[in-house]
Amino acid sequence: MSTLTHTPAANRSRLAEPARQPRAHSPIPPTRLLWVELTKMFNTRSGFWLMASIGIFAALATTAVIVFAPDAEQTFATFSAAVGMPMAIILPMVAILSVTSEWTQRSGLTTFTLVPRRGRVLAAKVTVAVAVGVVSMVLALGIGAIGHLVGTAISGLDPTWDVDAANFATIVLGSVLGMLMGFTLGVVLRSSAGAIVGYFVFAFVLPNVLFILGTLKPWFADAQPWIDFYYSYTVLFEGVPTGEQWAQIATSGLLWLVLPLLVGLRLLMRAEVK
Repeated sequence: MSTLTHTPAANRSRLAEPARQPRAHSPIPPTRLLWVELTKMFNTRSGFWLMASIGIFAALATTAVIVFAPDAEQTFATFSAAVGMPMAIILPMVAILSVTSEWTQRSGLTTFTLVPRRGRVLAAKVTVAVAVGVVSMVLALGIGAIGHLVGTAISGLDPTWDVDAANFATIVLGSVLGMLMGFTLGVVLRSSAGAIVGYFVFAFVLPNVLFILGTLKPWFADAQPWIDFYYSYTVLFEGVPTGEQWAQIATSGLLWLVLPLLVGLRLLMRAEVK
């Protein structure tokens, strides 16, 4: 006598169905990445005060010009130069910390697990850093413009707007290039302390060494603008460069900015995240 196994119709239809495919998750949109990277710059106490220092130091520099500068120096160019000096230090620090925080604060494992394509994260970081740099410089120069109006009103002089739109744009561009240099050092070194020290060496030690070398070797004085990136791009703060100066910025930027950034990106893509 045989025993028949009876399978209910519902079960038979379920067995006949193909295996369910895992649900595909859509990638995180770029706008969310940009928002997250922007939030990272403000959501810590140190980050908040670093960003707040942009306005604070711009106001202090403007006040110092009003109080100490002679009446003949109460021009918008003087105020622009005054607010530009602290920005040249603060903005590269912002760019450095935007990269190195993933490694020094050990948040990189979470970040690159959620977004495995590291290039997307770095693209969001550099976009936010440049945007913050442009907005910060516009804000700082706006504070300088207000200070210029106040200073001339106190001294009884007419405002002197000796910085035109083209020069204003080159000042902002120079600040952005400084930020990109800080970003490059952050990508190459992936250490906050090391990248900050590296930037100070690049901006304050190396130019003096190369200047001394130029005084000792006259042939090097002619070559310095072509190989010293800090020397070449700081002319952007003085006015609109000539065609030769643009070529010097491009050549030295290729040596100090583009090539190290490409090497750093290649190393960062392969670096182990802990």
